[in-house]
Parts: sequence; C-alpha cells; structure tokens
Amino acid sequence: MRKNWVKKRMIRPKTINKKWIKTFLPKTLFGRSLLILIIPVILIQLISTYVFFDRHWNKMAGRLSYAVAGEIVLIGRLVETSPDPAAVEKITALAGDKLDLIISYRPGETIQKTSSGPQEGYWASYIARIFAKELGQQTQNPFTVDVDFQEKWVEVGLQLEGGVLNISLPQRRLFASTTYIFLLWVYGSSTVLLLIAVLFMRNQIRPIRKLAIAAERFGKGRDVERFKIEGAREVRQAGQAFMDMRTRILRQIEQRTTMLAGVSHDLRTPLTRMRLQAALIGDSPDAEALKGDIEEMEKMIEGYLNFVRGEGNEQPVITDMVPLIEGVINLARRQGRDIDFTHEDLENLSMTVRPLAMRRCLTNVIGNAVKYAHHVWVKLEKPEKKTVLITIEDNGPGIKEEKYEDVFKPFYRVDESRNVDTGGVGLGLPIAMDIVNAHGGTINLEKSARGGLAVKITLPQ
Repeated sequence: MRKNWVKKRMIRPKTINKKWIKTFLPKTLFGRSLLILIIPVILIQLISTYVFFDRHWNKMAGRLSYAVAGEIVLIGRLVETSPDPAAVEKITALAGDKLDLIISYRPGETIQKTSSGPQEGYWASYIARIFAKELGQQTQNPFTVDVDFQEKWVEVGLQLEGGVLNISLPQRRLFASTTYIFLLWVYGSSTVLLLIAVLFMRNQIRPIRKLAIAAERFGKGRDVERFKIEGAREVRQAGQAFMDMRTRILRQIEQRTTMLAGVSHDLRTPLTRMRLQAALIGDSPDAEALKGDIEEMEKMIEGYLNFVRGEGNEQPVITDMVPLIEGVINLARRQGRDIDFTHEDLENLSMTVRPLAMRRCLTNVIGNAVKYAHHVWVKLEKPEKKTVLITIEDNGPGIKEEKYEDVFKPFYRVDESRNVDTGGVGLGLPIAMDIVNAHGGTINLEKSARGGLAVKITLPQ
C-alpha cells in the first residue's frame, strides 16, 4: 500500500503540469505553428541582446567614460598648476574647441563628498554609474555627476585645491547611439520575418481548413463538389484520399439503393399475390390468420428496407424545425396520443436537414414514447449558439440504464415478444440514430424526471 501511495504522489505532479501546459497552449494548428516560429526567434533576440549589452555596449560605454574621465582629470591638474584667471580661460577655451567640453572654474567653493545623485530613468543611472566608476579610479578628489538624459547633457563637478571645476559635456561623449540602431535592426527585421511567416503559414493551413470543412459537410450529407485539392504534397495526398473515399461511399450507396429497389419489388410481388389469394378464400379463420401473417410480413419488410435504405437521394435543405416537429406531433395526436410541445421563442430555429429523414427519425422516437407511456413531452431549445436540442420525455416504465446502448443495436428489442404491435421489429431507434449521426448530431438516453425515459437529440445548426 505504501509503495502505491508513493507512486501516486510521484506521478500526480507530472499530470498536473501537463494539464496546466495544455490549458495555455494554442488549440489550432495555426496557433501552434506560430508558437514554434516565435519561441526560437524570441530566444535568439534575448540571447543576442544580452550578448550585445554584456560584450559590446558595456565595454564601449566603459571606454568612452574612461577617455572623458582622463580628459577631465588632466584639465583639473592643469588648472591646479596655473590657477590664474588668464591661464584658466585659455585652458577652458582650448577644451571647448578641441574636446567639446564647457568648463567653468569657481574658486573658493567645495564639494563635501563624491556623489552621482539620483538619476531619472534606467539609461541615465546606467551612464552615471559607469562614468562615476571610471572617474573615481583616476582621481581621489570628490566629484559629482548629473546626467540629464532628456536634454542629452552631463554635468560634472570636480573638487580642486582652490575651488570647484564644473564641466558640461554632451551625452554622446559617453553614450553610443549604435544601441538604438542594433535594437531597431534586430527587432524590426524579426517582426518583418514573423509577418512573412504568418502569411506563409496562413496559406499552408488554408487547404487543411478547407479539407476539414469538406469532411464535415460530407459527414452531414451535404454537397462538397466545389472542394479543390491544393496545398503541400501531404495535404494534397490527404485531400485526394478523402475524395477517393467519398467516391467509394457514394458508389456503395448508389449500388445499395439500386439493389434495394429490386429487392423491394421482388418481395412485394409475392405478398400481393398472397393477399389476393387470401381475399379469394373468403371469410374464415384460416384466411384471417393468413391476412395477419401477410400484414406482419409487410411491416417487417418495410422496417428492414427503411433501415438499410438510409436517406436515399434526399438533399438537405434549410428547414424550420418547429413546423417539422409539429407535423410529427399532430400525426400522433390524431391517433389519440397525449403530447405536449414547447419551444423557445427564438427567431432562428432553422437548420439544414433532410426533412423526410428527420421526420422519420422523430416519428420513430415519438412513436416509441407513446407506445409505452400515457403522456409525452417534446421540447425544442438552443443550449448553445449553433446547437439545437430536441428532448422527448415520457412517463412510461422507461428502460434500464444497462440497456441504453443495446436499444440502438439493429433488431434488439426490450420487449422480447415477436409481435410487431407490441415489441416492434427493433429498428426504430437504430434508424433514428443513423439519421441523427448523418446530420452530424448525437442521440442519448437518460432517465426522465417525469418517471419514464428521456431521449435527447443534439443537432448542429
């Protein structure tokens, strides 16, 4: 027991992690393909940016700061050597002309301690930190550094023996503009390449999407004549395989329909002769028994033919489901059945269906309900935007839950009696299930809150 418990504790976190990852992964092929493209590009950009800042930009900023710091220290020593105003003016003029430095000397002033001051923004703090480090390595005198990143100027104050030397220099002396060019080139080119990849991926995935739509339409029995095989070699192979499968299925349906037409004629002809012979015999117990057998055989043959006939050549059309269901219910009501029909007051309850096939499906389901129950409730609703739900409930004896799947098997009957009036042929629900599946829907059985059985038919709109 302890080993099993340990195994469960070891396996469970992996399962949770997989589920957590799946919830955030894109669900479409287009999204996952883009993710495969974007992740390597982002990783390459991050690595390139890190290497650039760590290897190139840091060193360049350090060397520029080193050169400017040396110039400032040199000028400071020259001023200390010749502190008279004429010499200082000559030094400052030469520094402004050759080194692009604006220098002023204030005798008698003092700087208490070295400080770079609070800088606004990351880049200003970064430049001030590197320059203060280089200047501190070249002089022991107190100094101040103030970087105005918006105005692109740097103010430096250096303590000398007789006063304070103030130096103003442009930011370009400490900061290389190649950073922006590099970032613009890397991220701009990556964005352009990703846009090209998105357009390319859309063109590659479009044939797959069309193939999925064609397969869905064919599964619902709709026309897919406009489907064109295109795309990459693998997609073309899948499209061609789909079209070959469609041709084989249509040929099989056509052959089956032709065969059944002949079988129907061959079976009905002897039954018709038997009915005439029974009528000629007259009224007798044997004649009545023969007529009953003939009627039973006709019902069974009709049930078998309906099951294997499928939907024939009926084409799907846009149909309002409310009148269709009301027609089936009114037919059952004329036979003395007690049925209630309710539906949501919605503007669009129309669907693309085969009306005759859908009417046959609902007739079978409602017919089963009224056969065993005193009251039947039919409800039409839209639980989702593009889904229609038809619920048929009754107050009859119902069916045991373990037999819910068995009743959809051909020729299976809950009532084991061979009498078609009570037990039926066992093809009502299988025919209904085939029709619903052909429309891309599902049919399920549940226990009804009204005491009997609830049949729920879900159809895509």
